[in-house]
Amino acid sequence: MDTIASLFSFITTPVSWVIVQFHKLYGALFGDDTGWAWGLSIVSLVILIRICLIPLFVKQIKATRAMQTLQPEMKKIQERYKNDKQRQSEEMMKLYKDAGTNPLASCLPILLQSPFFFALYHVLNSIASNKTIGFIDEALLASAQKAHIVGAPLAAKFTDNADKIEALGSSTTNVHIVTAVMIVLMSASQFFTQRQLMTKNVDTTVKTPFMQQQKMLMYVFPIMFAVFGINFPVGVLVYWLTTNMWTMGQQMYVIRQNPTPGSKAQAAFLERFLKRITMNPKVRNKRERNLVKAIVAKGRDRNEYERKFINGLTKAGLAAQADGTIGPKSGTAVVEEDGEPAEEAPAQPRRQQPKRQSKSQRQAQPTTPQRPGQRTRASSGRAAGESTTSLEKSQGGSEDKSSGRQAGKSGSTGQAKSGRKGQKPKHPSKK
Repeated sequence: MDTIASLFSFITTPVSWVIVQFHKLYGALFGDDTGWAWGLSIVSLVILIRICLIPLFVKQIKATRAMQTLQPEMKKIQERYKNDKQRQSEEMMKLYKDAGTNPLASCLPILLQSPFFFALYHVLNSIASNKTIGFIDEALLASAQKAHIVGAPLAAKFTDNADKIEALGSSTTNVHIVTAVMIVLMSASQFFTQRQLMTKNVDTTVKTPFMQQQKMLMYVFPIMFAVFGINFPVGVLVYWLTTNMWTMGQQMYVIRQNPTPGSKAQAAFLERFLKRITMNPKVRNKRERNLVKAIVAKGRDRNEYERKFINGLTKAGLAAQADGTIGPKSGTAVVEEDGEPAEEAPAQPRRQQPKRQSKSQRQAQPTTPQRPGQRTRASSGRAAGESTTSLEKSQGGSEDKSSGRQAGKSGSTGQAKSGRKGQKPKHPSKK
């Protein structure tokens, strides 16, 4: 560990200067030699570093979500070019370039924190070895050696022998108890952060290897803290515990205010957003406006929770506009319940169908009386049609009979005529 820390000796001087400045501030309040002054100086160093890394943390969130989206495509490329590693790497880089992301972007905050972590380890290790370093001179060195946090010296380790711990003004029991409690708190905070990430802020519709890796890290990190924590000074454990607590709070804020699309956290966020919008249909800030814009732009590609949000707006008589605002439904472009943005057409009047009457109502209607011998127009027309038909039938029958007689007479002559059209006359010899 000392060898690794020496690699970051170039940043040791700036880190020691920051600690000294905070120590001057807290020393005036709690006393120069107190553990509060030195402990709060380390905590303030963590807060300062994490504030500077917030832009990179935002970039990390975007890169992580982009990598989650690309996991299915990456798996296809790996299967397609499994025998050609060079082509596989080229296709992967092309995929990252098209998506505008990079795998290293999700690791930037961790990578940039590492130099400060090892620089602080180098400073505290020098204090334990009674050596001046950076801006920590002889007077500050003596003050830091006297500082105790809950009875444990700032520079003491769990693995230090009794003589070294007694030289720092404490006992092995105090050091072991304090370091053990801090390691347990570090492991618990890391486990809670990873569990929150896996259960609430992961897209439930996508199953990728990335999720399996995160689930594995949820159990690996606490074990790593337990193994390596016993080799770190108490001051470094303070730094590490503060970092974990900051990460946990930061992750809880992200889960509540900027959840991953398709996650349970997004369902809870949109439910709260819908409840507030129905009471006061006004988008408060740019973040909410961008959220509404993104949901409208997705169209039919919305997930279950986004469709539920749009349907809730529709039931409340509201509509999500393409510019990110929310207002009452009108003739402007709105988002319909099926998820497609469209122009709302004016309502056309429906044709009224006559109401059907019951049998008793039809029977109760008065009918006009008819005179004796008077026929209705329909019955007279029907009778006339029947008489005409019978007359035609009788005339047709008489004509058939007369034609039959004439055919019989003509058959007795030399030349027989056919009574039917197209029939050949009989040969005279066959008569």
